[in-house]
Amino acid sequence: MAWVYLIIAGVLEIVWAVAMKQSDGLTRLGHVAIMVVAMIGSVTLLALAMRSLPLGTAYMIWTGIGALGAFAVGILFLGEGLTMPRLLAALLITAGMVLMKLSATE
Repeated sequence: MAWVYLIIAGVLEIVWAVAMKQSDGLTRLGHVAIMVVAMIGSVTLLALAMRSLPLGTAYMIWTGIGALGAFAVGILFLGEGLTMPRLLAALLITAGMVLMKLSATE
């Protein structure tokens, strides 16, 4: 169950990052509200996952899901560029997450 919590926490991290971007410097209150609720949910689920997952594994996977998800949303929906260096960086993050998952004891 810890991995389910961790994946949902990572998805919520993507939600709050996108909501923060859409809040226009925290001036659009609806987006700010979404951001705050997603932040609370994300951190709460991360804490639940950390009950049984090692700190380094849980935190790295959580931030990796958020980083890769925000990267994808930026490219797919916000018009951000996809360059070879950015793609390589995303692939390296993915490789690190896979290795961390494979090395996890749970």
